Amino acid sequence: MPGARTHWHPLSQTVFVAEGVGLCQRPGPPVEVIRPGDRVLFETDQEHWHGVAPSRLTVHLAINEGDQDHAVMHWLAPLTNTEYTAAPAD
Repeated sequence: MPGARTHWHPLSQTVFVAEGVGLCQRPGPPVEVIRPGDRVLFETDQEHWHGVAPSRLTVHLAINEGDQDHAVMHWLAPLTNTEYTAAPAD
């Protein structure tokens, strides 16, 4: 749904965008706009978030990696509205 987004999380993950316009970010670089056909790889222990542009729907597939040392999901701090609204216009 428009505006939906994850908390920051640190696990290895690959995100494939099927439809719509999404957003993602790693600490430091600006928010990236992601579109259908895009594949985004987040390395092991690389904090990141991903979500949906404010006025668009998005369908994406997120594949998580887990092993003995890395839980399949470990949520960190919620994404703030300030962080989310720093995204470029969709």
